[in-house]
Amino acid sequence: MKLLIRAARQIATHLLALAIRALGATWRIETRGLNPLLGRDEAQIGALWHRDLLTSTYYFRDQGFSAPISRSRDGDLAQQVAARLGYRNDARGSSSRGGAGALRALLTTLRRGHSVAIVTDGPRGPARKSKIGVIALARLSGIPITAVAFSARPALRLSSWDGLCVPLPFARVIAHFADPLGIDADASDEAATESAHALDARTNALTDALDRELGFPDRGPST
Repeated sequence: MKLLIRAARQIATHLLALAIRALGATWRIETRGLNPLLGRDEAQIGALWHRDLLTSTYYFRDQGFSAPISRSRDGDLAQQVAARLGYRNDARGSSSRGGAGALRALLTTLRRGHSVAIVTDGPRGPARKSKIGVIALARLSGIPITAVAFSARPALRLSSWDGLCVPLPFARVIAHFADPLGIDADASDEAATESAHALDARTNALTDALDRELGFPDRGPST
């Protein structure tokens, strides 16, 4: 029975990865701002919202990036899908479980010259409010954080906590990179919290601007 369940999961993750590739291949993607995660030898830290998880997973595919994935049954499935989409998957953990271990693994990944992409309001929100972990990673590594916002139309906007965006076939997709945000190595806890607020402000401003451009009303960060 265990072998059957394992085989079924492998088939399911394979099909899901193929579906993401097939769907994303139909999108008309436009990139704005400087994307430091591509074509650079130095490791980078990218930050994005959970609502853009599907869009960003396709956008950053096959680049060998590392992305922290929660230590859960759903996380196990997500790890297998991510591996089939070209992600390194060498960091497991989240703000609610295994966060310290994930932070150490991501720091090691950066020091080896590999970029990381972090969903900063995951895994359960509140939506569009960054956890402090990404700030700690930037402070310890000395690498600035580059936020990226996505929007798409036509797209489904789910009623989940994050308002997950699912671009439909042949959707127009826009990815907009913000200017990098540096964190001092000796920054105080208060300064780190202010940096998290600054990161949120940058990402939310880009997100709202893209949504307005594509005809969606501002939803703003959850409270």
